[in-house]
Amino acid sequence: MAHSDGVIGLPLRLLAREVYDKIVAIKGAANVALVTGEEKITPQRASYFVCTVEAMPVNRSFEFLAVDEIQLAADPERGHIFTDRLLHARGTRETMFMGSNIIRGWIQKLVPRAKFMQRERFSELTYKGSKKISRLPSRSAIVTFSTNDVYALAELVRRQRGGAAVVMGSLSPRTRNAQVELYQSGDVDYLVATDAIGMGLNMDIDHVAFASTYKFDGAMTRSSMPLRWHRSQAGRDGT
Repeated sequence: MAHSDGVIGLPLRLLAREVYDKIVAIKGAANVALVTGEEKITPQRASYFVCTVEAMPVNRSFEFLAVDEIQLAADPERGHIFTDRLLHARGTRETMFMGSNIIRGWIQKLVPRAKFMQRERFSELTYKGSKKISRLPSRSAIVTFSTNDVYALAELVRRQRGGAAVVMGSLSPRTRNAQVELYQSGDVDYLVATDAIGMGLNMDIDHVAFASTYKFDGAMTRSSMPLRWHRSQAGRDGT
């Protein structure tokens, strides 16, 4: 927002909505656009565009351009979009690619003039071993990889622990926002979600538990890729 105009590409619709709301609070709704696969809010004189990476406008120049979770260039499904942005998307004054260090070597090869800045974690990420759902601490997120498992686990948590919010990419924006608020406000202490929450969604989570380490990719069930593990990180500890 230090620039006169800018665009940021984010990997998740819910995260785009979160960033959009923050910029609107500072710059005003008339100056900010939101463009995702589900929502399109484009005021006539908008200077700041918050988009999913796929929806970033490519026919307009901006002083500032950013892409979040750039390591998704290695993703078999969405990687070609992130790679295209890495190779071709630039701001006229500043360009920023944000993500895990696992992509650093490729950026050095593809964009030799890139400068790297690293920010250390505010907390230590540790492995706590396996736990039963009944023994999970408060402010926990349970990550699983199928819609059926999300609902089944949420029902189990509700029976054993009293309440759980559900977050999946397939939910409508209004429903997802309501579920996130349910957890963030403290009305429930548990969140059951797909790995979509690992793509930069900012939530008050102390503990992350994986119900499975395998995911069906449309053709076969395989172990989750390193780039996905790098995205799913808790505030204080992870399992």
